[in-house]
Amino acid sequence: MTMRIAEAAFVLHARPWRESSLLVEVLTAEHGRIGVVARGLGSARRHLLRAALQPLQCIRMEAVQRGELATLRSAEAVDTAPRLTGMGALSGFYINELTMRMVPRHDPMPELYAAYARMRGMLIAESSVLAWHLRCYERDLLAALGLGFDWHLDGDGLPVDVQADYWMEPEHGARRCDGGAPRGHAQVPGRALLALASDHVPDRDAISRLRPMMRELVRHHLIGSDLQSWRIARQLSDWSRE
Repeated sequence: MTMRIAEAAFVLHARPWRESSLLVEVLTAEHGRIGVVARGLGSARRHLLRAALQPLQCIRMEAVQRGELATLRSAEAVDTAPRLTGMGALSGFYINELTMRMVPRHDPMPELYAAYARMRGMLIAESSVLAWHLRCYERDLLAALGLGFDWHLDGDGLPVDVQADYWMEPEHGARRCDGGAPRGHAQVPGRALLALASDHVPDRDAISRLRPMMRELVRHHLIGSDLQSWRIARQLSDWSRE
């Protein structure tokens, strides 16, 4: 079956495809993640099209879907691609890699598209609490995939206690700590979980303690595998201590 696609999209990834083409992964609101082949990009007159197909770019595209991959007919940049450096660049790489690895093709998720747009906006604005917005994006991505939680409640359906600490069981939810978290699990304060529930930025300690917990959840759904962006972040952390 042939399907025509004409909508806005965010570019997640682009790599060489055969001789002079690119295989581009994009995220759309109506059609979800799509693999698109952009052909014949070797000529000088196709420079603007190639420039528009950069990761994090917002484009308006037209494509024809036949089978697994679509063929790009046209694309133009809607705005200027973010020019990110340092942790902003790594964060942009992370959200794209996370979306690519977690989100199946051809599954419309308009709520995820909106979450990606918000996260991209935070990158462009160089938010001072970028780590918090990354945790919110992870939360929203898991929710869009049907893997999220009601962060107001623990895994047994009881209200999260702002004074208590918790650990996360990926298939069950938050477990109240009695004497500490089990080995291999991060311990997080209830106020951090409630911050995720209410979209209210918590204190920096709570933000930092959410990171290992959310990574546990993501790694669980990646069947224990790591992301390249995590490895790069570890290397940067090691270098900064030398």
